[in-house]
Amino acid sequence: MVRAAAANMEERLIRLRRAMREAKLGALLVSSPENRRYFSGFQAGDPLLNESSGSLLVTPRRLWLLTDSRYVEEAATEAPACEVLDAARQGLGETVKKLLGPGKSVSFEPERLTVADYLRLKKSLAPGAVEPCPFDPSELRISKEPGELALITKALRITEEAIGRLFSDLEGKTEAEAAWALDSDFRNLGGEGPAFETIVAAGPRASLPHAVPGPRKIKRTDMVVVDCGARYNGYASDITRTWAGPDLAPWQKEIYRIVREAQLAAIKVLAPGRTGLEVDKAARDVIERAGYGEYFGHGLGHGVGLAVHEAPRLSKRGLNRIPAGAVVTVEPGIYLPGKGGVRLEQLVHVSADGPKVLNRDKSFYDF
Repeated sequence: MVRAAAANMEERLIRLRRAMREAKLGALLVSSPENRRYFSGFQAGDPLLNESSGSLLVTPRRLWLLTDSRYVEEAATEAPACEVLDAARQGLGETVKKLLGPGKSVSFEPERLTVADYLRLKKSLAPGAVEPCPFDPSELRISKEPGELALITKALRITEEAIGRLFSDLEGKTEAEAAWALDSDFRNLGGEGPAFETIVAAGPRASLPHAVPGPRKIKRTDMVVVDCGARYNGYASDITRTWAGPDLAPWQKEIYRIVREAQLAAIKVLAPGRTGLEVDKAARDVIERAGYGEYFGHGLGHGVGLAVHEAPRLSKRGLNRIPAGAVVTVEPGIYLPGKGGVRLEQLVHVSADGPKVLNRDKSFYDF
């Protein structure tokens, strides 16, 4: 297992350096926690937006992990292929300058480097020597290795069991109590905790796609959108289910049926080589034909892995083709302001043979 992990890390670095060579980059500073972990094995996350556990500095022949005294010992154990340095003493800019040598340039991840760190680099390096990376390193994570797929699936199984427990006794709980029960069970069942902030939205609040769980009690007449996911060994899962009370109105059952039909239509066309736009359209067409197009505002789905939201994107702007090996969500919804809503989400592995739904739970209603 250790040898396999080391071989995977070596292959990942080969692909990263190949991309750097094609882009004519002499050095790349990797700041995002997910990419840092993917290319080194270093597991620490970033405590806050303005606090970093470290950065990878990658050149064609060297690999440094620049961190501080809090993480040096941990990094040396988890990232044995890296030269681990405490960069806090000199600061990021001066450390990079010293390692690369005078006159050398470095590229960075534009979506992850803070302005403060960018200014520190510019101050230390030569004019024009700090430039954004012309490719997105996270796209090298789209196709999942077998070991990654196993970890995502394990996180999914934990999530499904927790949802099953919750749905067996949901009526009467508040949204906040339901969210807390899920987050607790993720840990009780062997996960690391939630992969993101759990969403529970009941009754009229189910029209809020990213509602914050509150004190509203769940009633027999409610539909309740529950969007959650456990994390296991660094990897995320993501599920949305809509719980249905026993005393629903006809309109609630109608939008549930439409959303489920849209989901199945999208999964049917999901395959390697399709664009995210094409898959999104398959679901959106179903909802638009039913007269609810204006009530489905977000994209259909996204990749899942070390990050809960990563490439590829299934949306109107998803122009890139989906490669074999991607793991994506398919999550159409209908949200009626002031009334309620429905969202249903499956986690799908885009295999060379077509879409493989990873979910095992059967928590759908046949209205």
